[in-house]
Amino acid sequence: MRFLNLFRTTAFRLALVYLLLFAASAFALIAFIYWNTAGFMAAQTDETINAEILGLQEQYGQSGLPGLRQIIIERSSGGGSGLYILASSDFTRLAGNLSSWPDVPVADGDWVYFTYDRTSFGETERRSARARHFVLRGGFHLLVGRDVHERREIEGRIESALFWSAVITVGLGLIGGLAMSRNVTRRLDVINRTSRDIMGGDLARRMPLSGADDEFDELSDNLNGMLDQIERLMGGMTEVADNIAHDLRTPLNRLRSRLEVTLMKPATEQEYREALEGAITEADGLIATFNSLLLIARAETGEARENFEPLDLRVVVNDVAELYEPLAEAKRMTLKVAAPRPAEINGDRGLISQALANLIDNAIKYTPEGGAVTVSLKVAGEEAVLEVRDTGLGIPEAERDHVLRRFVRLEASRNEPGSGLGLSMVAAVGRLHDAEFSLGDAKPGLVATLRFKLKD
Repeated sequence: MRFLNLFRTTAFRLALVYLLLFAASAFALIAFIYWNTAGFMAAQTDETINAEILGLQEQYGQSGLPGLRQIIIERSSGGGSGLYILASSDFTRLAGNLSSWPDVPVADGDWVYFTYDRTSFGETERRSARARHFVLRGGFHLLVGRDVHERREIEGRIESALFWSAVITVGLGLIGGLAMSRNVTRRLDVINRTSRDIMGGDLARRMPLSGADDEFDELSDNLNGMLDQIERLMGGMTEVADNIAHDLRTPLNRLRSRLEVTLMKPATEQEYREALEGAITEADGLIATFNSLLLIARAETGEARENFEPLDLRVVVNDVAELYEPLAEAKRMTLKVAAPRPAEINGDRGLISQALANLIDNAIKYTPEGGAVTVSLKVAGEEAVLEVRDTGLGIPEAERDHVLRRFVRLEASRNEPGSGLGLSMVAAVGRLHDAEFSLGDAKPGLVATLRFKLKD
């Protein structure tokens, strides 16, 4: 039953279509060769017969019936493949190498095929001939032809070759189609089994690669990449849910407690105002956190790709840096911008601006007063390299991958305002734009680098 299923596969149907096209092409080629070969030999035979008839007609016109009879006797005794018979009006043989008038139509000028007996070395053989019939003056009949037995054998062999080539082509094509279908089906069965295991809950399974580096390996590799992305997104969703449950519970409890304490005793208008302002501040922090989560989700799902457009990173750098100059001045810090050349990429202006703003905000936040923050943009080969460098505390090398996760904050930053989503958002925006995001040591401080591909 499984073998019969091979006949219903797409691979077998494609192989069958190719087989039919190939068989039709081969058949047409052999038929063309047969038609040309047989046609050439037939034309050569007819030309030879016509030439002999012309010569015999001239002899008959010059020497009459005796002269014609004599030359037919001479040609008949010379051997070869020429066939002649001169007969009276009642078809009685007068001369020639045919023993009797063959059973053929007697219309003047007709081309005829017939068979005759030829004795060679004591053996009689039935052979084929082609001839032309003429009626001479006086009612005499002349039949001039050629032995075409060998030609008919050649034509028969070509016809046989045509038939068997078609049979062999179809047979080998069917075998090849079944083998190809079985191979393709076996590869697809592996993918289908793995898919069913994954749908059954084994999310760690991945499509196996054969090592042939063919289209099936490419498909498997793409499916594995898709599964990795799905697993990453599901893990991110789980992580977000856990982090929301833990990290957002504190500000919500704080908000509730503030309002509850205010209601527990009579308060003045000023106290109510302070309580409401504190609640608004807590609510703004929660809204900012949820907005950051939405931005990260939008970047990781690829939804923002619809908003991609050509943009100049130099303009983005200058605009964002200008917004943070007052904050840097308030901390008596230096904010430098080095973007001498345009750098055009395809991307979402809003997300890239937010990512750069997060980097600059973190640099200013974690750099002591009197320090410096440098934002630089340069073109290196086919990349636009965006760097934010500070002279702050930096991040230990062992923690640099860890801080890219949501809601992760180092001990040194616990007392600073924030939700721990800034670097997560930058990493998500980098992945969305196929940009490489890395954290390094500025000695002292931290250097955050985004490498974008330049617009083609």
